[in-house]
Amino acid sequence: MWELFVALAAWILSVALLVLPQILAVPYLIYRYQGAQLSPEALLADKTLVILLVSGILPAHLITLGIAWAVATRFGKIPIKEALRWQWGSRTSILKPIGLAVVLFALAWAITFAFGGKETDIDKIIKSSKAAALILAFLAVATAPLVEEIIYRGILFPAWQQLTGSKIAVIVVTLSFALPHIPQYRANLGVISAITMLSLVLTIVRARTGRLLPCYVIHLVFNGISSVLIVIQALFRLNAESPPPDVTPTIVWWLLGML
Repeated sequence: MWELFVALAAWILSVALLVLPQILAVPYLIYRYQGAQLSPEALLADKTLVILLVSGILPAHLITLGIAWAVATRFGKIPIKEALRWQWGSRTSILKPIGLAVVLFALAWAITFAFGGKETDIDKIIKSSKAAALILAFLAVATAPLVEEIIYRGILFPAWQQLTGSKIAVIVVTLSFALPHIPQYRANLGVISAITMLSLVLTIVRARTGRLLPCYVIHLVFNGISSVLIVIQALFRLNAESPPPDVTPTIVWWLLGML
């Protein structure tokens, strides 16, 4: 029970840290707007503010990694690879998680388009400027997969598994990953459905293999595909007078967990 309590505390702190970018942007808001009441749409139109918010994801991720290290290794008493099960399973090759990631990406995109939905704040941020899009693309592969896999499948899942067994742990962790994003994407059922699907598959992989590394590779490749699309779209804008068609599926950016 103590292990679950500590794991839940780490998860709650990781969710709380999602507001860090907004906190870091407060001095700019005070200087720029001097207390004026603005709508979210007006704030998202401020390119400098958007870049500050996006950049603030990095320190939030780094702090989360520090918390995860302390919890998983008990402040260095356990080797990190052993604590997180950061190995390949005996029957796992790198080609399997890569292939699964490609399939999941295609399914997520199909689900998003099938259900449709309104434009989200993440979509607006991606379209706001090349700088914001490129920073997001970088974070999507540099820190987001590592942070989320360690928190959810590395710390939270084994704690629940020890108490309730694998089946219930899969359900609980899947929902724990998806539920915090529902208020953000309540107008887009496709995104919510795809989030839940991806979370379920990643957690099942963790349960079946007993390893975290395959989950990380799936997550990394999934995000990497989207990052390539984001970079292409951003670079296209360098030589285009009008914005190009949006080729990025909304689903991937919930992985950044920033709004």
